[in-house]
Amino acid sequence: MADLSVDVGDVVEEGTVLLRFTAVEQKAGQRQAVALLDTARANADEAAANLRRIEGIYARHLVAKSELDRAQTRHDAAQAQLAAARAGLKSADEQVGYTAIRAPYRGVVTARHVEPGETVAPGQALLSGLSLDRLRLVVAVPQSVARRLRADTPAFVLEGDGTRVAASRLVVFPQAAPLSHAVTVRLDLPEREPGFLPGQSAKAVFQLDEVPVLAVPLQAIDQRGEVASVFVLSPDGRVGLRQIRLGRALENNEVEVLAGLSAGETIALDANAGRQARREQRAQMQVR
Repeated sequence: MADLSVDVGDVVEEGTVLLRFTAVEQKAGQRQAVALLDTARANADEAAANLRRIEGIYARHLVAKSELDRAQTRHDAAQAQLAAARAGLKSADEQVGYTAIRAPYRGVVTARHVEPGETVAPGQALLSGLSLDRLRLVVAVPQSVARRLRADTPAFVLEGDGTRVAASRLVVFPQAAPLSHAVTVRLDLPEREPGFLPGQSAKAVFQLDEVPVLAVPLQAIDQRGEVASVFVLSPDGRVGLRQIRLGRALENNEVEVLAGLSAGETIALDANAGRQARREQRAQMQVR
């Protein structure tokens, strides 16, 4: 390696030369390709001039058709050699270009893995960097929240002072983590958004649509160990015991119901009263 012009912390623009390799062989090949192109161009000019001269003589019927054909063949061969020489120079220029490593985007250098004069091998890491223009926040959210997220859901990233920055794009990953069962969500920040640095922590805020909460009174729950149930009155007047899955505690001594009940169903507001009504119903059935 011949030259290394950047260090950790340097901010570079897209296309900036970061380092150069020794290019003795590549530049020698480039000079050779230039010489071959000059020769091919001179031969092509000579063949074109000779063809024009023979065409003029042939038009006056002073030479045979075979002489015109030979001139045409030499002209075509010279043009083919000229095209090959141009392609060779283009390839040589590319080889020289490969000896200069340029920044693929505007960013900051975060690590330098080589030193000037060091020999490097194909595939070896040379420099590491980050783009400060296209930052994004990656968060893990519960499945219940992920199901309510869409690409057009308003999402925000909170700065340290509490300022909200609207995400330019929201991406919900199509799978959950095997152990935590959380879903990964990515929030892309606007380009060149100040106030954030790569690697720092931040908070995400999602503006979700209101979802109706199904709740029952705490005294309506018949709790037996880890199993929660309520007494449901069917349309035909029968009282049945049904298991439900509870959620969070709400105000006014109510509990959220996640599964087991539907809106509009009738339940006993007191578990003891529901239990008594069920006993009486069973007793009437036995008497009959």
